[in-house]
Amino acid sequence: MADGHENAGYRRLFEPDGMTFGTGFPLTGANRSTPAIDDELRLAAHAESVGFDGLWARDVPTYWPKFGDAGQTFDTWPWLSHVAAHTDEVALGTSSIVLTLRHPLHVAKSAATVDRLSDGRLVLGVASGDRDPEYPAFDVDPDERGALFRESVEVLRTVWREEFPALEGRWGSLEGDLDVVPKPTAGTIPLLPTGHARQSREWIAEHGDGWLFYHLPERTLADYVADWRAAAGDKPYAMAVRVELADDPSAEPEPLHLGYRAGLEWFREYFRDLEELGVDHVIVGLQSDDPEQALSTFAHEIIDRL
Repeated sequence: MADGHENAGYRRLFEPDGMTFGTGFPLTGANRSTPAIDDELRLAAHAESVGFDGLWARDVPTYWPKFGDAGQTFDTWPWLSHVAAHTDEVALGTSSIVLTLRHPLHVAKSAATVDRLSDGRLVLGVASGDRDPEYPAFDVDPDERGALFRESVEVLRTVWREEFPALEGRWGSLEGDLDVVPKPTAGTIPLLPTGHARQSREWIAEHGDGWLFYHLPERTLADYVADWRAAAGDKPYAMAVRVELADDPSAEPEPLHLGYRAGLEWFREYFRDLEELGVDHVIVGLQSDDPEQALSTFAHEIIDRL
């Protein structure tokens, strides 16, 4: 059966010679309420047209105001299907599906459906979750997150690759007389464990198709990428960073939560440094009152110059 690295989205993100860029929903910045759908779709098409290689949707099952946001509000699967219908070739990513709060057979079917509807553009970031009140809401023991995550990955890989598999776990059992359809376009869907997902780096290197991590200080990031290369070889390293472009192109950086506010000149050097460290893909969270202009400026002044 074909390898998941033949997936069109994975190739778009990781086959180019050099670092690629994506951006994440909600592109309008409305992460505590329902975003304007037409505006989100317009910005998604615009991001693709100016050179972003990935559009990433978060999985936030419930809104917990104390945590600060509701993601892009819409459920990941129908939202990415809708985005697929309004874009052409850009990769569609999840950052990230909370496997511990979803039944693995539902995840397998939903993800394969989006993958088929998008002609193989789906790449799955997968996570163990980080919002404490959600675990009792879904009757999940938070201490079991690590084991549940591993079981879900095994189920996904198996039901995508095999027909009528026999499987058993705490999620339930398949006796070999049921199948999960459709199957993905490339035989499987690439999985990028996010953060540590309560696993060892060695487990992630063996079972993931890459590693998706959060923003880190550059010295710490250098160590993480080096350790990842030692464990995983040439499997890609992707990361997310929050970006706010200052009006002054020469402005020095000011720390933000999971990112920086700085001028274009500093950001050019910053992303060149990330590329030299071995980062393969960056999910840019652009903060701006004019998101369309911010996408255009970032693409023309940073992506094109790299």
